[in-house]
Amino acid sequence: MSQSATIQPKGTIADLIARQAATRPEAVYFIDADSSLQLTFAQLQSYCLAMQGRFAAFGLKPGDTVSVVMPNGPAALLCILGCLYNGLRVNPVNLLSQPDVLAYVIEHSDCALLIADGLWMERCDAALQSSARVIKRWEVPHAGELISDLQADSSETSGWPVVQSDQQALLMYTSGTTGKPKGVMHTQATLFANARAISVEHGLSSADRVTAVLPLYHINAFAVTMLSPLFHGGSLVMPAKFSAAGFWPMVIRHQCTWLNVVPTMISYLLEGSVPERRALAQVRFCRSASAALPPEHHLAFEAKFGIGIIETMGLTETVAPCFSNPLEPSQRKLGSVGRASGCEARIADDQARTLQDGVIGEILIKGPQVMAGYYKNSQATQAAFFPGGWLRSGDLGRRDTDGFFFVTGRIKELIIKGGENIAPREIDEAVLQHPAILDAAAVGIPDKHYGQEILLAVMLKPGAQLDEASLHEFCIARLGKYKSPKVIRFVEDLPRGPSGKVQRLKLAELA
Repeated sequence: MSQSATIQPKGTIADLIARQAATRPEAVYFIDADSSLQLTFAQLQSYCLAMQGRFAAFGLKPGDTVSVVMPNGPAALLCILGCLYNGLRVNPVNLLSQPDVLAYVIEHSDCALLIADGLWMERCDAALQSSARVIKRWEVPHAGELISDLQADSSETSGWPVVQSDQQALLMYTSGTTGKPKGVMHTQATLFANARAISVEHGLSSADRVTAVLPLYHINAFAVTMLSPLFHGGSLVMPAKFSAAGFWPMVIRHQCTWLNVVPTMISYLLEGSVPERRALAQVRFCRSASAALPPEHHLAFEAKFGIGIIETMGLTETVAPCFSNPLEPSQRKLGSVGRASGCEARIADDQARTLQDGVIGEILIKGPQVMAGYYKNSQATQAAFFPGGWLRSGDLGRRDTDGFFFVTGRIKELIIKGGENIAPREIDEAVLQHPAILDAAAVGIPDKHYGQEILLAVMLKPGAQLDEASLHEFCIARLGKYKSPKVIRFVEDLPRGPSGKVQRLKLAELA
């Protein structure tokens, strides 16, 4: 366990930045993988303080919402952390949003200031052209120019209120497959709590450096790669976007000690070349999250690269991770998302009654990193909790006698064929054993006889060949006739959310 375990369990993001700037001012916090730009903790604090003047000039006050619509890079990171440091409620907007959703999120959040670069400001203006609300805009220049501007005005604004731990800090909209996205509300305290939990769980220290290849508008990148280093004093390396070809050269060049990726990235890395093992000797572990990692990919990655994988799980509603496998490799369990991390968890039925170990039910979570609720949606907030503050994850799973949790699927994605419950992941994992298949996902489709039948969408590896009849035989041999898919579709890609998680309900359209 790292020294970070001894730090107080409650505070603000401003507290974390100030502590690092005071104790290790010249230590590097951020590295831009695509340029020579680096930021120390002292520089980070200085730029955050300089932003007070900008926010004050726009007439903002702590608690106001600031929507940030920018791709990964130093400018986006500075704007987001500048908001958090100064007690504003930051709303990082998903860049994959369609124009109508983009407009909805900005308007619904009660945005007081829109921050974007030139390209995204144009897109926001187009999406908001019919909006009746008057929203102030700050078009942020290139990172170098932004930093020069902040350096020219690094004085703190007189009378700016001190940030409190119970203030709202983050408003992040979930990418649901149906209906309007919901705005998840987090306070300074919940963000602080999970930055601490991540640091302690993985034994992280100031010597650690992480790969920041996920988009900052997703909770995983926001919490794991951006906030947790502020707690343990480590650093992050951020490219503009993930590149399988450029990933290992970046890891080696910047001496990263841990990797934070999603299963989709692992599948692409498995198709690439292998660096020399000694060049990766400094990498302590690879962390996989945001979607279930198929055991076949888990084992293949460890065998190919010699790097152990810690599988974890989290939600936007829990500031990312709330489950993690142990740091010690011998204690991890293949196929499990691990044990509760920084919180309590249990398996329950639809009446919130705790189920015995081994029985499948809904995963419930309770702890200091759980959201305050959904913004301006009391009905959804009420539906998301059972009595006693237990958050309903919407995930089906089971717990074993050692306290490890296993996810079997989403409640809405559960396939019910002829009255029998079938977990889609069970089908996925069986199909992924085929050497020609890169990725696969099953979903239930309407059937007049069984209620639901099974559709399977598969992606083949580059250059691989496989026909439908052969794959049917393969499925029957491993799953039996009842659980084998009735419909098979070969696809170029699977529909995914920003975290890389397959959006199964969209697959039903393939039928």
